[in-house]
Amino acid sequence: MYQEIILDHYRSPHGAGLREPFDAESFQINPTCGDEITLRVRLDGDTVQDVSYETLGCSISQASASVLTDLVVGRSVEDSMRVLAAFQEMAQGRGQVEPDEDVLGDGVAFAGVARYPARVKCALLGWMAFKDAVVRVKDTAKEAAHE
Repeated sequence: MYQEIILDHYRSPHGAGLREPFDAESFQINPTCGDEITLRVRLDGDTVQDVSYETLGCSISQASASVLTDLVVGRSVEDSMRVLAAFQEMAQGRGQVEPDEDVLGDGVAFAGVARYPARVKCALLGWMAFKDAVVRVKDTAKEAAHE
């Protein structure tokens, strides 16, 4: 069942394609395998209005970026970071962390990745790009407030 969720998101990715307008962009690469992502985030106040991305890499990194958009768009940044933390804990838990489907939705499909350390970075690539982009938006806002 979980494998099918990953394949569905890989074949029909949600949020794929870089869109404008955006508030920040992050480019991340997984040096282990060469997977790449360019991710853009648009915030409306403290709400994630849009996430768009282009990926080059394995089905896990591409599907994970698709699931990410489903889980964070429309949520507050604070809620999005809680989801990110839960996903990261599950992915890095070496199969010992029981994922919360209420929090992670389709993200629970990646629980099996935790047993393959080489694949954990693939699953987390889009999430780290999202976190970086949100931090960039917040840093830009702070700088503008001090000018």
